[in-house]
Amino acid sequence: MEKPVLSRLKNMMEKAESGTPLTIGFLGGSITQGSAATSDKLNYAYQVYEWWQKNYPQTKFDFVNAGVGGTSSLFGAARMTQDLLIYQPDFVVVDFSVNDGADEFFQETFEAVLRRILRWNPEAAVVVLNNVFYDTGENAEVYHNAVAANYNIPCVSMKSTLYQAIQDGTYTRNELTADGLHPNDKGHALVAGEIIKLLDHAKSSQIETVCPSELPKPLTANAYEQIQRWNILNSSPVLKGFRVDTEEKKGYRDFFKNGWTGSKVGDKIAFEVECSCLAVQYRKTIWKPSPVAKLVIDGDETTAVILDGNFEETWGNCLYLQSVLHHEERKHHTIEIEIIEATEEDKAPFYLLSMLVD
Repeated sequence: MEKPVLSRLKNMMEKAESGTPLTIGFLGGSITQGSAATSDKLNYAYQVYEWWQKNYPQTKFDFVNAGVGGTSSLFGAARMTQDLLIYQPDFVVVDFSVNDGADEFFQETFEAVLRRILRWNPEAAVVVLNNVFYDTGENAEVYHNAVAANYNIPCVSMKSTLYQAIQDGTYTRNELTADGLHPNDKGHALVAGEIIKLLDHAKSSQIETVCPSELPKPLTANAYEQIQRWNILNSSPVLKGFRVDTEEKKGYRDFFKNGWTGSKVGDKIAFEVECSCLAVQYRKTIWKPSPVAKLVIDGDETTAVILDGNFEETWGNCLYLQSVLHHEERKHHTIEIEIIEATEEDKAPFYLLSMLVD
């Protein structure tokens, strides 16, 4: 008998065989979104979706791609209900391996992602995908895979497959990626191929399909499983110079909407919140110069956090997420953000997207 790690996959395949409609979902960063693929249908995610269609032509499948470039599992945990779970996914590929740091903080936020999926649907067939920096072989898979093992979730690694194939000369780096990270069309096809190998193996395996109804004890402190995202739709901060962005948001990839803007020195916005963990999400922009703000908790200027709206990268504006409280005592806090640097030459205002609270 095969290991129980394939049980949820096999269960979902039996449902597909019977004609039960299923939703195929993906959650991750820019690679999942499809960056560097020349067409949405050449993205690895869509090619995996096509595997389900080809293998079970009698079944109706829906496709949900909740990849958002430049984002980590911390943001993934906060946004996944609205961006993914409301569509009731039955099969989910999760990849934050190159956006998360290889450390215990992101191991904990990654666990929050997996637990939220399995709490929403205990039978969901989840696959952890580990992409890789092809120039260095770096990713977060050691930390992510330890969490996956705690839930009997299978993992697919580009470090031990495509990266290794580059090292041994089977491919050159430039055959698969122009920038050492985002796969080109050939790279996306090969990433999809590694996931499909797992699916083919599960399809041909003889295993029990009993899925656990209760989650195991968390591997980490698991402080982020209930994280919430506050923006203009569900919070009422005190504004002193900051303004609400009233422009309509059109889809979850219409990123810089539903937030607040500040443009002058002294502009302030203040939140009242009870939490033990807190992160602030703001725009780092290539439209420089841009204002700089500071965040002060409970009036303590000695622990002020600088929020610099200027982005030193060139690939585009960034949904920057900065942790400011982690595993602190759960209590009431006042969070004040104030613009401390601004000029008449600024190309864009400081844009506060959201507060992530748990």
